Amino acid sequence: MPPEEIIFLGLVFYAVGYYSYLRDMFLGNTKPNLVSWFIWMLAPLIATFFALKAGAGLSVIPVFAGGVGPMIVLSVSLLRKNVSWKITQIDLICGAMSLLALSLYVTTHNLSISIVFAILSDALAFIPTFRKSWSHPESETGLLYMASAVVNITGVFVIKNWSFPIYSFGTYLIIANIVQLSIMYRKKIFKTVQDVKIDN
Repeated sequence: MPPEEIIFLGLVFYAVGYYSYLRDMFLGNTKPNLVSWFIWMLAPLIATFFALKAGAGLSVIPVFAGGVGPMIVLSVSLLRKNVSWKITQIDLICGAMSLLALSLYVTTHNLSISIVFAILSDALAFIPTFRKSWSHPESETGLLYMASAVVNITGVFVIKNWSFPIYSFGTYLIIANIVQLSIMYRKKIFKTVQDVKIDN
């Protein structure tokens, strides 16, 4: 098992990812969907509380960082004009369902069930960004999602108590970020696969 300090190496990569994302926002290239980012701020912070309650150690740091980063993105979006994506009715529906799942997460007394609602809430919040990235992949910064996957992988590596409330949210974040990257770069991936087939 890698030393717990590997998490801090992952956090450095995470900071680079957020720097890249914020830079692209200021340049007018990246436009975050505020519905997604609002939930992404709330869900990890609450998940951190429950994970600590379940006995998590340093492995919870990536999840906590997953809430602080969106807080910064939201703050920049609210302070500057024209740096966020236009919110649609479908986005608002996903946001409302996500908040409902988040409220069930907070009020459920069973830790395992609570985490399931947290994951559901975060996944629903991902839908507006998935939709936007499918039609306008250039409106997102891939390095941030890659960094998020990496930092949560480091968190999983140092888990000592493999109970569902501790490992589940971080594992979900790895999968969700890989899905986001696959959506963003699907054309390049498809083209690479096609080129390999032609060469063979």
